[in-house]
Amino acid sequence: MNHNPTSQTLCVIGLGYVGLTTAVGFAELGHKVIGVDVDDKKIRTLNCGISPIYEVGMEQLLRKNRDRLTFTVDLKEAVTSSSIIFVAVGTPTKDTGEADLSQIIDVAHGLSESINNYKIIVIKSTVPVGSVDLIRNILSQKRKEGKDFDLVVNPEFLREGNAIHDFFNPSRVVIGADNKQAAQVVAQLYKPLSTPVLITSPIDAQMIKYAANAFLASRISFINEIATISERVGADIKNIIKGLSYDPRLGDGYLSPGIGFGGPCLTKDLKALIHMAQSYDYEPRFLKSILERNEEQIQSIVWKVKKALGGILYGKTIGVLGLSFKPGTKDIRNSPAVRIVKLLKQGGALIKAYDPIAMDEAKTILPDIEYCTTPYEFKDLDLLLLLVGWEEFKQLDYRRLKKGMSTPIIIDGVNLLEPRVMKELGFTYSGVGR
Repeated sequence: MNHNPTSQTLCVIGLGYVGLTTAVGFAELGHKVIGVDVDDKKIRTLNCGISPIYEVGMEQLLRKNRDRLTFTVDLKEAVTSSSIIFVAVGTPTKDTGEADLSQIIDVAHGLSESINNYKIIVIKSTVPVGSVDLIRNILSQKRKEGKDFDLVVNPEFLREGNAIHDFFNPSRVVIGADNKQAAQVVAQLYKPLSTPVLITSPIDAQMIKYAANAFLASRISFINEIATISERVGADIKNIIKGLSYDPRLGDGYLSPGIGFGGPCLTKDLKALIHMAQSYDYEPRFLKSILERNEEQIQSIVWKVKKALGGILYGKTIGVLGLSFKPGTKDIRNSPAVRIVKLLKQGGALIKAYDPIAMDEAKTILPDIEYCTTPYEFKDLDLLLLLVGWEEFKQLDYRRLKKGMSTPIIIDGVNLLEPRVMKELGFTYSGVGR
């Protein structure tokens, strides 16, 4: 895949999930890539061919493309050596809900000092409308647009845990630019992927990203609402989803009820979109209701656990399976599972937890729970709580797990298990919407 007769030297600033995937992906497509990050430890790790993040296929591609990948903390050196610069730094949420653009602003100032000839600057970070003008104004203090630089917005649609796959198999590439020639140069980078490319304005590109994440979040909150109603009336949400999936207008994507959405993107981007709408004198009630419904879902899992334990959390021992914000990643940022564990702890419950890969990360924010190296270490449980749909949890010997339980109660927050099978094993089982 990596033979590319038109290879260029690219710079990627910010080496989190998005930036590192972008760097490794373009190196695999045959380009020379210089990755930049302020974290010196991360740079040393990457230069040893070790990925600081868990992502399927990442380390293999890092090592395979070592000749085309270099990593540095020296922004100026990386920028002067590159023709196209991707900016993929974080835009976390402020307390007000708006996106924190401080990292983007710092990069813009750094670029204005470092540009030595014409560069195409590609914004990968998710930034609200108006941010491109902010970046342009900073750069224009020392550089001239069109002569020294052009700005392009190229939002990412990667899923953590599937980021490498998604880079090479995108459903579409969105490119927003005022200079269509610059847009075409960026589009050419993606040509080997044979995917639809939409070239539009920077504002449209930014709104596409926000709208996509808001829509995905709305589907999750919607199906959680339907699951709650189904549970009350005695319907099985699995069959309802199957019935919906046959309708080509609906499909089955993001229609899996559970403990609510989390992670570094959906909540952050939804809050930023709400704040952006409010700044334009519009109150986005529907978007706000998505967040409110998601919060209710997290609370409902806690309520379900408490009800199963006779209304008492204090002194009860609960075994928790899963801590990451979703399967396939060790990322615990804004993890609903972590939120639920904290709420159970506040109620006086004793927590024993296991996650295949996220326990080291969890220990930084949940230091006062017991971590087990295997679920079979769980002992004297009053309840077993599944919070993340790791495939390996399906394969557990639940007959064996039952021996470590004082009362065989399972709350399956992700509908991973079959109710009939669990009941045959002697468990009192409760899922979401079934």
